[in-house]
Amino acid sequence: MALLDPGVWTGKIFDGGWTAAAGGVYDVTEPATGETLGTLGQASAADVQRAAEAAASAQRDWAAQTYEERAAVLRRAGRLFEDHAAEIQEWIVRESGSIPPKAELEAHFAASLCYESAALASHPQGLVLPSAQPRWSLARRRPAGVVSVIAPFNFPVILSMRSVAPALALGNAVLLKPDPRTAVCGGVVLARIFQEAGLPEGLLHLLPGGREPGEAVVAAPEVRVVSFTGSTAAGRKIGEVCGRLLKRAHLELGGNNALIVLPGAKVTDAVSAGAWGAFLHQGQICMTSGRHLVHESLHEEYVAALADKADKLAVGNPASGQVALGPIIDQGQLAHVDELVRGTVAAGARLAAGGTYEGLFYRPTVLAEVTPDMPAYAQEVFGPVAPVVPFSTTEEAIALAAASEYGLSLGILGDVGQAMRIADAVPTGLVHINDQTVNDEPVVPFGGLAASGNGSRFGGPDANIEAFTETQWVTVRDQIATYPF
Repeated sequence: MALLDPGVWTGKIFDGGWTAAAGGVYDVTEPATGETLGTLGQASAADVQRAAEAAASAQRDWAAQTYEERAAVLRRAGRLFEDHAAEIQEWIVRESGSIPPKAELEAHFAASLCYESAALASHPQGLVLPSAQPRWSLARRRPAGVVSVIAPFNFPVILSMRSVAPALALGNAVLLKPDPRTAVCGGVVLARIFQEAGLPEGLLHLLPGGREPGEAVVAAPEVRVVSFTGSTAAGRKIGEVCGRLLKRAHLELGGNNALIVLPGAKVTDAVSAGAWGAFLHQGQICMTSGRHLVHESLHEEYVAALADKADKLAVGNPASGQVALGPIIDQGQLAHVDELVRGTVAAGARLAAGGTYEGLFYRPTVLAEVTPDMPAYAQEVFGPVAPVVPFSTTEEAIALAAASEYGLSLGILGDVGQAMRIADAVPTGLVHINDQTVNDEPVVPFGGLAASGNGSRFGGPDANIEAFTETQWVTVRDQIATYPF
């Protein structure tokens, strides 16, 4: 049986069962072809409020279940991701424009997240504390309650699952608001997986749509934690609302990540890493290598080799042939990418490769003779663009890498000792020495600094328990305490 029978999800949302959405329906479109893949229900604010109330009610019973029962659901979900991997991967390719290897990674990663989260259910979640009083003193972690997850289009399965799976495993209920452009692979897939895995009703609510349900899943009084992955601009607004409502917000935002190529690095290897970091999934990744800082002794060779590689990369429909890059997600994003490239060339940069497009297919682009004030260097492009800037000293490389409002990921290629000194000096959430900037695993703490996020982390038991539970202090005396009055 197919996991995603269109007759099941068309025009509907998951709300403790499949129910009609009050917000109407919209078309699910394949960016590579413009073909309509189906229609999906759009949640209204009223849908969200009903879901939040149902989630709050169901969560209490779920938190009271044994860790074995919660873990079993997560393990079954992991197996279902494996069993239905081919079908899920096809949807990721067609709906998000991913190449098949990237889609395969997402399905595998989702299964791993389930298995790692299953182990969270039985992880130690407390401390025995000293006390100056004649009593036992404990600090224990309790489920936060209802968690809202707002996920983006670029890695729709992973970036939904990295919050949904641990939140459920730790005894919470979840409101999931995926990006409307990828609400099937980033939403319906998860709802169907957990439905088949035996998750009790009311614990996972799929609420597709745009601004209206997005605002509602943040504002709903029942929601205590908001986990958002997306643009810095949207994250700032969500953080402001959560601050006013005294809710915790975990904000995983944008990036303009530096890849530093040190003197003595092997150029062919550096170019391979640089191309992967810049062009994977059309550069539509927060960790994309968006600023290539290359030592002056290697700069010209690096630019020429990266441009040559870019010219040879196949761009096209990932569902119909072997390509390296698929389509940009939509016309608005393509226009943004092209505007930054054109503005950078107009400011004096040299277009070494790319800079052209057909439909939503943007050629991988290399820009040389770039200065730090040019648009495609100074701003997050979120497209397949590699601006290259030379540096002469380690101090200059550090200054260039650190001169950004973002602080997500840093790649350094070359001598390990020199790279470690740079890593110590550049404020960033992630550092990868002798690797490019796009890296993640289910077991690692993940998060950015400054405009890349508020320092919250996902991944690994400590970070997930911190993200999706609250601390409760408990004291116990063997007799009732007496007081002076």
